[in-house]
Amino acid sequence: MAFIEIDGLKKIYQGKADRVEALGGIDVKIEEGTFLGVMGPSGSGKSTLLSILGGLSRPTAGQVRVDGIDLYGLAGERLADFRREYLGFVFQAFNLVPYLTALENVMLPLAVKKMPSSQKRHKAMEVLSRVGLAARASHLPSELSGGEQERVAIARALVNAPPLILADEPTGSLDSATSAEIMDLFETLNADGQTIVMVTHNIETCSHFHRTLFLRDGLLAFGGQDDALPRQQAG
Repeated sequence: MAFIEIDGLKKIYQGKADRVEALGGIDVKIEEGTFLGVMGPSGSGKSTLLSILGGLSRPTAGQVRVDGIDLYGLAGERLADFRREYLGFVFQAFNLVPYLTALENVMLPLAVKKMPSSQKRHKAMEVLSRVGLAARASHLPSELSGGEQERVAIARALVNAPPLILADEPTGSLDSATSAEIMDLFETLNADGQTIVMVTHNIETCSHFHRTLFLRDGLLAFGGQDDALPRQQAG
């Protein structure tokens, strides 16, 4: 059984005057430990697919199973538990709390955990060290570069040790050199066993992925099990 199974996934947004089919029936199986890229033009359904996979947007039809769990068969509270235990989210906008230090931002997902605050700080420092930012732990987001803020966001996604990382355009606001550093970091995390699904518009990132899905008009144009792209060495 694949770690992630997406079957017949459809999403329709019904407005007062129009109807938009964001996803028209997607079937994908993703093995544990995969670094998967999701690409396509604007409006192709990339972010919709990611939000459904993250338990944030209920599909119109179809199923999503992660580690055998039917996401949308879960009650609301259990779905929230699933997100907390299974998922780490990384966004283009970083979404860091501006008045909290890097360390405090990383500690946020641990707020609901029943553990001593000293243990929470230790776990947060461990993941900051893992992304190369231990020396910047006491700095506010405004005192960090864009690449450093992205690393804090990645550390925050990792602190609960989730099996799956979902990243939505994590290099979209970064320059090319910093983007390359962040992609190298994601590749290192993947090499350590982390399953990652990343939405991106940057074709240069494809060399880091095990597989790349290309969406067009809400449909899977390329990237099913029979036409997966092998990872190629950059350069």
